[in-house]
Amino acid sequence: MAHTVEPADLYVLGLLRHAKSDYPTGVSDHQRPLSERGRQDAGVVGPIITSRVGFLDLALVSDATRAQQTWNLSGLVANTQQDESRVYEASVNTLLSLVTEISTGIHAALMVGHNPGFETLANRLAGEGSDPHAFTTLEDKYPTCALAVLASSEPFSSWDSAPVRLRSFDIARG
Repeated sequence: MAHTVEPADLYVLGLLRHAKSDYPTGVSDHQRPLSERGRQDAGVVGPIITSRVGFLDLALVSDATRAQQTWNLSGLVANTQQDESRVYEASVNTLLSLVTEISTGIHAALMVGHNPGFETLANRLAGEGSDPHAFTTLEDKYPTCALAVLASSEPFSSWDSAPVRLRSFDIARG
């Protein structure tokens, strides 16, 4: 049940916030693992990503433990999977730089990371033609294991100024 990519949607980006994390005593923020609920949610997000984004050319995954576990439990694969330390605690400008660095040969990409950066980036990029329901839901809250899907006819390298629309916003719960 793959989502059909519209002709204008030649470049699609998913922004997956990591699943719910645990807070064990003595563990640094960067090393925090997923909670039991997070493990369940991460286990059901894969088909949502596949239906909304399609086969992944690239996955940029924060090197934080909870993001790595979310990616691993999703059951997905990508042509290229890259652990990316710059996603952890990234500003919106850093995240946008990562997007614009994506090679023009890549058409379907996923970033697995954190808030508030993902929420800010999705809101910044979502322009004319965005799905109204998805936009309203995104504005309300960007919870754990939520997936914003953005699309454009322009390559990622121009997304700092290209027309981009929010195509969908889903929250995975296991």
